[in-house]
Amino acid sequence: MKTNANDIKHRDIVFTALPLDQASQAMRLLKRLEGIQCQAHPEQHKISLQYNLNQHRLVDLEERLQAAGFHLDNSILQKILRALAHYSEEVHHDNQHIPEHNVKSRDVYAKVWENHPHGDHDDTPEELRRYL
Repeated sequence: MKTNANDIKHRDIVFTALPLDQASQAMRLLKRLEGIQCQAHPEQHKISLQYNLNQHRLVDLEERLQAAGFHLDNSILQKILRALAHYSEEVHHDNQHIPEHNVKSRDVYAKVWENHPHGDHDDTPEELRRYL
């Protein structure tokens, strides 16, 4: 599968204020995974991630963190932002598996249409058509 610039995702994961120092510990955990670049922002209780969507998905990374005992911020804003990110990554992932549209089959129909006789093919003489 080809990799393009749209496959690289930049996301933030926000943690609750307590327990302290979750951002630094989460950064150390995620940096062990191949293909993830991570930066901690302990004062804001968050980490910034960069990863390839062909290797990782945000929902999987969050589940891994929660399984390790981290507490994600569950404010309504963060829930909405996470849901939007999960949805967009799911759609992007699904769209990668759709085969490309076959342009040649469309061209066949265009050629047939060009050769097809168009217009009025009524055998009635022209003078009678105007009379009616």
